[in-house]
Amino acid sequence: MSGEHATRENGALEPMGFTRWAAAHHVRAALVGARRRGVDVAPLLEHAGIEPEVLAGGNGRVPAAQFVALTKALWAALDDELLGLCSGPLRVGTFAMMAHAVVHCSPDLRTAVRRADRFYRLFPAGPRFSLSERDAVARVEFDLSDYDDPDRFAAESLLIVWHRSASWLIRRRIGLHEVELGYPAPPHALEYGLLYGTTCRFDAPVTAVSFDRALLDQPVVQDEAALRAFLRRAPWDILARMDYGQEVSAQVRRLLNQALGEPAVLPGPEQIAARLAISPQTLRRKLAAEQTSFQRVRDQLRRDVAVSALVRGDASIEELSERLGFSEPSAFHRAFRRWTGATPRTYQGSYQGTRTDAAAPL
Repeated sequence: MSGEHATRENGALEPMGFTRWAAAHHVRAALVGARRRGVDVAPLLEHAGIEPEVLAGGNGRVPAAQFVALTKALWAALDDELLGLCSGPLRVGTFAMMAHAVVHCSPDLRTAVRRADRFYRLFPAGPRFSLSERDAVARVEFDLSDYDDPDRFAAESLLIVWHRSASWLIRRRIGLHEVELGYPAPPHALEYGLLYGTTCRFDAPVTAVSFDRALLDQPVVQDEAALRAFLRRAPWDILARMDYGQEVSAQVRRLLNQALGEPAVLPGPEQIAARLAISPQTLRRKLAAEQTSFQRVRDQLRRDVAVSALVRGDASIEELSERLGFSEPSAFHRAFRRWTGATPRTYQGSYQGTRTDAAAPL
């Protein structure tokens, strides 16, 4: 899959994150446990089609398909779904058995989360997480004390697997209020917002995610056939940013994303409502019911596309500003600082090192 095909489909500019690319630092971190156990990783990289030179630099990226192939090769080599990053192995197939137990016996998300926690506590190396509820907020706290994880890859992966699996169960993306990380900000901390789609706070007392408590009442809608397909594709549906399709916000994002590949100004809520064959008032009401708004969906898409493009370094800041529908680069600068706390140039510099781009001055 070439870079051009990866970034443009039907004219769209969908952000990468783990959608179609994986950062080199994540690939390197995934290999740590195998190297600890004395596994020769060169054949695994070759099997996945990953050139070692890509991992040598600090800012390389590999197609997500190659990262998925490497993950499967590591599973086979280690017989460990935790990739050698915990005190003991979690044999391949454990996640599948947990998923079967949850899908068949859970009427709602609350039951599914608690059942998954009880299931994993049967295994010495199983992930540990606990659910609590207070007022309108649900909170899942993760115990990372058993991980030997200097690069934080296991911690990041655990949160991603939990979040996207839970979302898959109810066929609805769970919007996280906040992600708390019980460790200092790693060198790639600026990428966390793209991974989790929300505010991330480091040096927290514990690692946890919070979200709307009402989502715990959502029914588990996946069945045996859907689970078989989900497991056949694993880990693609976990590593890829899934679109559950039923939410109006997902449809709005998809339409806006398609418009980003066109030279015209981004459509407003009236134009999007017309394309969805509903009134603007109905669109606002439906988005509010999903605890979001047109402005928020548009800003999240702009943020994700901007972060991905700056990490890849394939567009000047002026080009990116125009592509995202800003009237001038200064407006893009203000918005980007609001989204990330950094200027576009600072953010890009954290990945590009000393690379300069005369076409994109501050």
